[in-house]
Amino acid sequence: MESVRAVLIDIDGVLTVSWQPLPGAVAALREIREAGLAVALVTNTTSRTRASIARTLADAGFRVSAEDILTAPAVTAAHLAEHWPGARCALLNSGDIAEDLGGVTVVGDDEDDDPAPDVVVVGGAGPEFGYAALNRAFGHLERGARLVAMHRNLYWRTEDGFQLDTGAFLVGLERAARVEAEITGKPSAAFFEAALAHVGVGAHEAVMVGDDVESDVLAAQRVGVRGVLVRTGKYRPQTHRDASGTPDHVIDSFAGLPALLAELRESAQQ
Repeated sequence: MESVRAVLIDIDGVLTVSWQPLPGAVAALREIREAGLAVALVTNTTSRTRASIARTLADAGFRVSAEDILTAPAVTAAHLAEHWPGARCALLNSGDIAEDLGGVTVVGDDEDDDPAPDVVVVGGAGPEFGYAALNRAFGHLERGARLVAMHRNLYWRTEDGFQLDTGAFLVGLERAARVEAEITGKPSAAFFEAALAHVGVGAHEAVMVGDDVESDVLAAQRVGVRGVLVRTGKYRPQTHRDASGTPDHVIDSFAGLPALLAELRESAQQ
């Protein structure tokens, strides 16, 4: 496919919902790989490590490895190493992602706060995001800690329906502490640039497939990557209509991506 050399793919809501494959997704990914395209699974998932995600997807039939996956925690670790080397970090996250935070100094709640954490790192929301934890994070920010968040997602879709995510809490922390979070995962430009470097192509040679019109699709388009919105996962018609921009392409599901890529190839050859 001469017009496209790589495909960046969100996982939750695009390939799976609650880690169960969506209809046609396994076959579509296999077809894309057989066409010789590079693939990177780019996700804001913060509850699992890259290795754990790869095992779960492989068990569901997807031909993937940990090397194919780029997560918000992994990019966050690189960001902290570059901008805040040696910083003491207070982590607020649901799930064990220690394996993907190599080199990051995470201080526990039971440790002496003298010296206080240098950075508050906010991951994915869950039961851990109670009043005590959020108030503790607020206290660190009041004492001068920086705020780094892996994403701003307001909600995600599970087999039980929509669930609140980090963005719903992050706004409160920012307003209360009068700070603005540094975002390391989608929709940050740095995340997409890291994904492009991961697959070794330029922005004009890639497409991004996602169910979040703002964080996945329009954010990718802002760095020059073609955006493909799927009508699965967290997709809502109203959110699509009210979006800040227009996706390059909209398809019913990931199963329809090989056909779209074939059309793009044909257009490039004309």
